[in-house]
Amino acid sequence: MCFISYRNSLTLWSSQVFCFPDGIDNVLFIIVSSVAFPKEIKVQRILRERFCHQSPHDNLFEVQVQYKHLIELLKRTAIHGESNSVLIIGPRGSGKTMLINHALKELMEVEGMSENVLQVHLNGLLQINDKIALKEITRQLNLENVVGDKVFGSFAENLSFLLEALKKGDRTSSCPVIFILDEFDLFAHHKNQTLLYNLLDISQSAQTPVAIIGLTCRLDILELLEKRVKSRFSHRQIHLMNSFSFAQYLKIFKEQLSLPSVFPEKIFAKKWNESVQDLSEERSVREVLQKHFNVSKNLRSLHMLLMLALNRVTPSHPFITAADLMEANQLCSMDSKGNIVHGLSVLEICLIIAMKHLNDIYEEEPFNFQMVYNEFQKFVQRKAHSVYNFEKPVVMKAFEHLQQLELIRPMERTSVNAQREYQLMKLLLDNTQIMNALQKYPNCPTDVRQWATSSLSWL
Repeated sequence: MCFISYRNSLTLWSSQVFCFPDGIDNVLFIIVSSVAFPKEIKVQRILRERFCHQSPHDNLFEVQVQYKHLIELLKRTAIHGESNSVLIIGPRGSGKTMLINHALKELMEVEGMSENVLQVHLNGLLQINDKIALKEITRQLNLENVVGDKVFGSFAENLSFLLEALKKGDRTSSCPVIFILDEFDLFAHHKNQTLLYNLLDISQSAQTPVAIIGLTCRLDILELLEKRVKSRFSHRQIHLMNSFSFAQYLKIFKEQLSLPSVFPEKIFAKKWNESVQDLSEERSVREVLQKHFNVSKNLRSLHMLLMLALNRVTPSHPFITAADLMEANQLCSMDSKGNIVHGLSVLEICLIIAMKHLNDIYEEEPFNFQMVYNEFQKFVQRKAHSVYNFEKPVVMKAFEHLQQLELIRPMERTSVNAQREYQLMKLLLDNTQIMNALQKYPNCPTDVRQWATSSLSWL
């Protein structure tokens, strides 16, 4: 194992070759014993892979019934040549992709399936029209050479040719194809829904056995389908709703953080799993998890929390503590607009305080630049010794920057002839956000802080 110090940064290196475009002059190699700190690195690699990837090796949580339904449907297509279509519906992060990955993994483990069953994965965010989708289908089925320079009269003729090319002899011995359409609702917005129509039409006919599996987070997905498409769909739906309780959520938390039995460092794995069990019983940890559970039950947000806590694990800090989880929770729940305020100039901070002052006086009525500028001038005249009096064009530039950052927005569309100084605006920050941002603002002038406090004294 080796540490590389490159331009004042320290990087851990193990069995890899690095190429530095600037030459080797700035690289300092420090050879460290090969037995130094392997445990923590292995823990982070295993858990990060678990958190970041929809791995088919993970456990299924509270979706065993839906999984059984899906795997039976896939086996009927792959083994018996029966065409099927199904929609998997659930909110984002509910485990739709993990469910289909588990089912495909089990199917491919059946003897002979991996050679005879073909998979086509499409995504509505990537295949934005039917022409691109057809090219991707051709690529994934490895049929570019078969299509060649042929010219087809229609989309249906092209797709039928592709599927015909997969037949090994008669219709009963055709190669089954499983189509997985992620973001299925976006395919419904394609012109005439040609791709969906032809795929579902094939699933209803005696042609090549196909299974069409759509993944979507829209409950009204059937309302988006045209009548001719809807009539060819089987109307099978699998719903994933994250209906587990907090006790089950806590169990998932422990399972996701626990190391597997195959972990090479048995003694360390035992200590790690014991620390995870102790962690789950701490009151502060349960409060953090309860807050996450109340906001969102999806496992993606839980994985984000655990990933941030896992980043704290080092050789000198080998186990995750309650403090790590609480710090990770603060990062997860951090206010994005409040963070933007931390990077503003003192002038822009003053303008935000002036806007808030106007909101307090006029009870959330919209304001314009001239009103804000007048309020700022009053403050400058009172505190001329501590705040520089900027010229009006400079203040206007700062005001426009706040609009670009979407901290303020115009009440109506800007007309060409309208004067910018008198365009009505609305502030998109509330009192609490402003005060919290000011407390963390680096080197904020005392007079500015006091002005904010005085104008928000009713809080």
